[in-house]
Amino acid sequence: MEPEAAVTTREELRDGRAVLVGPLHPNDRERFLSGIGRASAESLYKRFMTPIARLTSTQIGYLLGIDHRDHEALLAVDEEGGEAVAIGRFVRSTESPSRAEAAALVVDDWQGLGLGKVLCRRMADRARELGIDRFEATMLVDNRPMMEVMRSIGEVRTLATDGGAVTLEVLLPEPEPAERMTGALREADTGGYELVEPEGG
Repeated sequence: MEPEAAVTTREELRDGRAVLVGPLHPNDRERFLSGIGRASAESLYKRFMTPIARLTSTQIGYLLGIDHRDHEALLAVDEEGGEAVAIGRFVRSTESPSRAEAAALVVDDWQGLGLGKVLCRRMADRARELGIDRFEATMLVDNRPMMEVMRSIGEVRTLATDGGAVTLEVLLPEPEPAERMTGALREADTGGYELVEPEGG
């Protein structure tokens, strides 16, 4: 049975701007690539933990190859301008189906507004719907903002350290009741976001 589609929610950030957070779809390719392209080299390095000049076609294919069950990604889109401003994803472990590897990237000029926490909490809710009860996240030891984001989701413990990297395990809370998810919008069958004249990327 196909998994039920993730819900798209409208989220207001600290500076008053709003984003729509919902599942990544194939028709979001250009929006996604444009958003990645606006991230600084430092932000990309913290996300992928290796210098990234340009994503290869193989990498792009993997990042867009979402099945919404074992590989899910949530895209945050600027409600006003239509640009992608953050992306979070998790991939279920084949050895332990209740566990998933998670990661997130927030475009630089949207950092510091609480977007990372909003995005990762929505990821946690979605993972719980799919039978996943814990995330693993590997990051640079000096990536304190992402560590704080992980702690905002649930109980955290350190699984391993390797040089300048650390792997954390996050126990996921039960998903929020639907009635508490303000501004929830069910995705149309064709996917995508209902935005007026969205810019590419």
